Amino acid sequence: MTLRNQVQLITYPDSMGGDLATLSHVLRKYFTDIFEGGIHILPPFPSSGDRGFAPLTYLEIDPDFGSWEDMQAIGEQFDLLVDLMVNHISRQSPYFQDFLAKGEASAHSDLFLTLDKVWKDGEPVQADMEKMFLRRSVPYSTFEIQETGAEMKVWTTFGKTNPSEQIDLDVHSPLTKMLLTEFFTHFKKNNVKIVRLDAVGYVIKKLGTSCFFVEPDIYLFLDWVKEMADSLDIELLPEVHAHYSTQYRLAEHGSWIYDFILPYRVLETLVNRSSQELCRYLKNRPHKQFTMLDCHDGIPVKPDLDDLIDDGEARQLVDLCVERGANLSLILSEEHKGEDGFDVHQIRCTYYSALNCDDDAYMAARAIQFFAPGIPQVYYVGLLAGENDYARVQETGEGREINRHNYSVEEIDQALEKTVVQRLMKLIRFRNTCETFNGAFTVIPSPGEEVRLAWHKEGASCELYIDLQTYRTNIHCVDAEGAETDYMV
Repeated sequence: MTLRNQVQLITYPDSMGGDLATLSHVLRKYFTDIFEGGIHILPPFPSSGDRGFAPLTYLEIDPDFGSWEDMQAIGEQFDLLVDLMVNHISRQSPYFQDFLAKGEASAHSDLFLTLDKVWKDGEPVQADMEKMFLRRSVPYSTFEIQETGAEMKVWTTFGKTNPSEQIDLDVHSPLTKMLLTEFFTHFKKNNVKIVRLDAVGYVIKKLGTSCFFVEPDIYLFLDWVKEMADSLDIELLPEVHAHYSTQYRLAEHGSWIYDFILPYRVLETLVNRSSQELCRYLKNRPHKQFTMLDCHDGIPVKPDLDDLIDDGEARQLVDLCVERGANLSLILSEEHKGEDGFDVHQIRCTYYSALNCDDDAYMAARAIQFFAPGIPQVYYVGLLAGENDYARVQETGEGREINRHNYSVEEIDQALEKTVVQRLMKLIRFRNTCETFNGAFTVIPSPGEEVRLAWHKEGASCELYIDLQTYRTNIHCVDAEGAETDYMV
């Protein structure tokens, strides 16, 4: 399929009204001309943890959210994007539960990466693990097989519990490829147009490597998935948090990538009131990207911006965000920390709060995002200019919940009355309808206290101007006939 170069929404199935049916109603009532690029619904599947990211299956929708019929209804009006965790599946899935009961006698046993597939005797070697990019203290969990009482070690990249709720799949297994194909085929039947390959960077485990984005093996897997998805007319969006050079190699391979650098660069620009680093970045980045400022995790720092930022300056920006209520996720691997011990993986807060709830600064941030080449995504909390939800963090003990507030319909109605939200929706409509965004992009030379970006197409143009001292933001448009229009953001 051909992706629409228009704004997309990112939302949980229950975060805008409580379930998918209400989400569908809210979208049709308020946002039919706002999210013409599509709707990314974060995992609506039955899950045993990580707010949907430990799915039991993709063949069902969690009944607390609704049904596949509800998903189909949304997909009839909006291009639908869903996640598929190609690296892992839930410990509570019927596939792994059968393996727990029967061990190697299970028909599903070859789905999983048991350690005997990695080390000859199934015992992990510390020297190998020290080279790995770890997401938990060790990359495996130990389980007891019910029928035999034998202990089996299974690779588990993610998970805060021990044993983990997220069990890694063996992507080299024909059984795993059959299962992934079944999931994709089911998506096709239910109006899904785009699939985000979540945690795809971790699918290849190879001794002597970091077991993260292992080249060239990762491309063989991506090529296989793409060929299968192409046959179903489904577009792919690999999700990889890594050093920017890794992302760029993925782009060179022809993939869409996420612009995980832009959120930090925009925040840095507005806080420091200097466009120097932002403009340098925008001149050199790949254009085939999905852009974002906020998401269900946090504002990326390490490893996404390694070698692009000074750790001391980054620490100052992080400290300011913490003063404004943010909490942090940290890098576990010593190898990937900065020389001075700087270990911030992501800044967790709403983007509106990171900008001190300054309406003009926030609108300037969104204008930069929408002018940067790529398909813009707006997270639902950002859409509604939400502030940090400290109560949710305290209630759950999960720092990421600071930016995961669940809005009732009444709260959505109230948020839509806010001036900044009305300004944002007007800007989104402009981004969706201005044809020059399908033309050529230019970074216009300007003093450091200004941002000037432009698009040109067939004699028409639109130019963004931001005064970083005041955050005053203006868009100047000229149509093909020479008629000029000024638009205050």
